[in-house]
Amino acid sequence: AAVAWSVLLLPVCTAAFVVLSGLDPFHPVRWISNSFNDLYTSYVIFCIFLMSVVILVISIFNAEFYAVVPSIPCSRIALIGKIIHPQQVIHSVVHAVMGMLVAWCAAVMTKGRFQFLAVPCTPLESLDDAVPQMCLNEYHLFFLLSGAFMGYSYSLLYLINNMNYLPFPIIQQYKYLRFRRSLPLLVKHGCVESLYFVRNFCVAYYFFGYIPKVWISTTMDLHIDSKLHPLDTLTGLLDLSLFYHAWLCGVFLLITWYIAWLLFKIYATETHHFPVQPTFAEETDQCLPKILNSNPPLIIKFLALQDLMLLSQYSPVRRQEVFSLSQPGGHPHNWTAISRECLSLLSDLTQRLITQQEAAAANGRAKQPAGELKVSPQTPGAVVTEDMSFQSQRSNIVPRASMSSLVKSSLMPLKTSPGSDVGSPFSSPALNCKMGILDVNSPWHGSVQSPHVVRRGPKLWTSGSDLQMNGSHHESFPVLSAARVGSEAVQPSFIYTWLQNKQEQIKNFLSKRVLIMYFFSKHPEASIQAVFSDAQMHIWALEGLSHLVAASFTEDQFGVVQTTLPAILNTLLTLQEVVDRHFKLPHVSSKPPRISGSLVDTSYKTLRFALRASLKTALYRITTVFGEHL
Repeated sequence: AAVAWSVLLLPVCTAAFVVLSGLDPFHPVRWISNSFNDLYTSYVIFCIFLMSVVILVISIFNAEFYAVVPSIPCSRIALIGKIIHPQQVIHSVVHAVMGMLVAWCAAVMTKGRFQFLAVPCTPLESLDDAVPQMCLNEYHLFFLLSGAFMGYSYSLLYLINNMNYLPFPIIQQYKYLRFRRSLPLLVKHGCVESLYFVRNFCVAYYFFGYIPKVWISTTMDLHIDSKLHPLDTLTGLLDLSLFYHAWLCGVFLLITWYIAWLLFKIYATETHHFPVQPTFAEETDQCLPKILNSNPPLIIKFLALQDLMLLSQYSPVRRQEVFSLSQPGGHPHNWTAISRECLSLLSDLTQRLITQQEAAAANGRAKQPAGELKVSPQTPGAVVTEDMSFQSQRSNIVPRASMSSLVKSSLMPLKTSPGSDVGSPFSSPALNCKMGILDVNSPWHGSVQSPHVVRRGPKLWTSGSDLQMNGSHHESFPVLSAARVGSEAVQPSFIYTWLQNKQEQIKNFLSKRVLIMYFFSKHPEASIQAVFSDAQMHIWALEGLSHLVAASFTEDQFGVVQTTLPAILNTLLTLQEVVDRHFKLPHVSSKPPRISGSLVDTSYKTLRFALRASLKTALYRITTVFGEHL
């Protein structure tokens, strides 16, 4: 539908271009009559057909490159990597070719000196009866190259400004109203951007315009008319008529492409209603609980969460379907699936923020030397950590006690199981060092640093060999072998230590080079935006879940929400604590930046502030409804 409307609006844009290209304010009647006569000519109709093919290709690329989660490069080298990515290179080349086709159509419809690439000319040294030669029309070449330049610039800004990002509207409106509201902004943005494109192209043509001119004239065996001023000079570029028609060509190109891009965004982000309960058995995979708990394309999941947010606020009938029980059995499958997915999303965001805060806190600490002992993955503490992480993944809810402070969260991997003795010989020496316990029998105690020299001391513990000689039970052997393997794994080899030291030396050397750091240093604001790039999902999950919980106070007849209310409150409060801690970090701004009205959406830069507001609103909404019952 978006492609069809773009093609249907193309004749309107073409008619406006033909009228403005033949601008003659001193003879308005002749200007209007000639413009209307040109609209019915064969070359204008052919150009409309060719432009329809261009719009179709542009729409295909819009559909292939869209994203509901913006890709935010955190450093300049990451942005350069995106620009030279093969997909982006194909995108840029195709848009440059399409821009050249649009410029050719514009030159043909403008007529006059811009219409043909080769024109007849007579050399100055020839006689009057000499045969005219074919010369290169540099004005037509200027048009073609400017179209290619504008197409490539459009593709480059499409990547840099994240124009493939699909922002979902906060206020639901009809498609026509959304298009009509954005149309004046689209025209203004196209006119201004075309002005900058023409300026940049004139500068580029001044320095490099001689190269394509000589190459094309040599390849096509065309002469260069010496009677005309070359356009790669200041005199040639100061032609106001040339500048106006090049600018008008850029406006025509950008407006037609922006209309296709805008219509695609409007149709792709249109609200879609998913049934809560299937009417037939074949429709089970299309139901809202099933889609939320599966792995569909991201845009389908976004639309499902948007539908959940809307039904939780404005549809009492669909809310009753969420609170209903299955027949037979009497199980709240709909509510269980929806609440589990929402809590899983919020818990994942909480864990991601905790990881980001720990990394930010670790930047200010002293780095661990390369030769320092590290805890082996086979130590008892590591086993306990793996068990704890597995249990946290099973519950999908991060306990609040584990996030009381960054210090506690950073010390969590060093905790041991209740049955293991920290000072015993069965624990890892590295674990004892981390816990602040020194073992006098350890080879690392004292001034001796070589792992081959063992300091002998009084035996305070019975060794495994003594137990075997005394006929003791062999159950302690697996524990002893695990401890020995752990102590062997703790000891780093000489090659590993040397490689680590060399790596640190190279990093320190490169970090002192200004040019290297200019490209590789990460921008703090971009890193924060990347963490919250998909926060729109969590905002909808927060709003949908809180509205359903608030409505359950009067609409939940079976009390299905009461069973998960503690887990919901625990998750929301935990996320609130983590979000508040995030905004207290030194490099994080506490106020949203001022966003000017522009055609290109930049709302993803303020998603963290919208998340904070939605989280507070959700907590107040639940506590206000339940009040003293909590």
